[in-house]
Amino acid sequence: MNRKFGYVFVWPLCTRMIHWIIVISFLASFLTSFFHDKFIYHIAFGYTFGIVLTFRIIWGFLGPQYATFNTFMLHASSLKHYFQEKVNNRWRKIHPGHNPASSWFTLIVLFIGYLIVFGGILLYGVQEGCGITRFLNPLYYHYSNVLLTIHQYTSYSLLLWAFIHVIGVLIEQFYHRTNMVFAMVTGYKQCDGIDTKVSAIRNIFVYSVIALVVYSFYFIVSQPENSLTQSRFEPIDFETESPAFYEKCGKCHKNYPPYMLPKESWVKLFDGLENHFGEKITENNISKEMQLDIKSYVLAHSAEYSSRKLSFKTLESLGEMRPLSITKSPYWRRVHHRISNETFKSPLIKDKSNCFACHHGFEKGIFDITFIHIPQ
Repeated sequence: MNRKFGYVFVWPLCTRMIHWIIVISFLASFLTSFFHDKFIYHIAFGYTFGIVLTFRIIWGFLGPQYATFNTFMLHASSLKHYFQEKVNNRWRKIHPGHNPASSWFTLIVLFIGYLIVFGGILLYGVQEGCGITRFLNPLYYHYSNVLLTIHQYTSYSLLLWAFIHVIGVLIEQFYHRTNMVFAMVTGYKQCDGIDTKVSAIRNIFVYSVIALVVYSFYFIVSQPENSLTQSRFEPIDFETESPAFYEKCGKCHKNYPPYMLPKESWVKLFDGLENHFGEKITENNISKEMQLDIKSYVLAHSAEYSSRKLSFKTLESLGEMRPLSITKSPYWRRVHHRISNETFKSPLIKDKSNCFACHHGFEKGIFDITFIHIPQ
């Protein structure tokens, strides 16, 4: 490596690439979490974040000079001296590797980052019934709100630490004039020290990890139904489970899964068949025997007996309400509030009750957040 006068080559290309993958994967996963139809990207970036965090821990033991944990400055006295000197000496020399603040920041990122990743994997399994922890859904879905809160607060916490880190870098750049902003771009820091070198075997290891990251991201996004996102809920064969429900209800509209509404809502619906959303259902349409058969089926498979997210979130939001339509539930309104009325009235959707337009496979009871696609 050719030495630049007054600079030390601290961060090789492979290290810089991993640094920016950590930054981009966290921010992208954070931002995509706010858009239901982009949830597959949230999952993909989340797994990417987890992979590179794992690599960074390994790199902390096996990496080159300035990257290993034994070079970190973690003593409280070192941190105190760092900030005192930062305040009192604008033109002080900087350390070529991690200074006390960046040493602690790296450990904070690794700790909170792992809480976010593992919390997200648990949440995905417990709440959605998907992913590698999907087996936990039947027993622990009632704890999904706790896991969601932890996942959200740890994510916001890491975002806050990232802002603090950026502010610190900007202070170095514009107040101390150390050109710190460009250190993770060029690899050079304006300081004294020895240039770092990366062995061939370390380079092979790093670029293999980067290749794994790219492949994993592509694998998840291009194949939403994979081992990392697979749902524990199988498609429902309504024709086999209840021929009467499948034939008679499906004659006028697609079959809405019974788990989307509570038992009392279904009772109210069957007690009001004389005015069934503007239609009059009589024994000439559906025999009394079939009506009882359909009613028995939907009551046995109502929201109270399901561990699906739609079921328990709807029940939780309803309180004492028992509407005849899912669109009347507070939960439905909360998750759809960003969608304009114009979108619902578009020719490809037509109505808010047309769940099947955006939820792929809903007519088979599939309610998987990774299969949401709003037609344009």
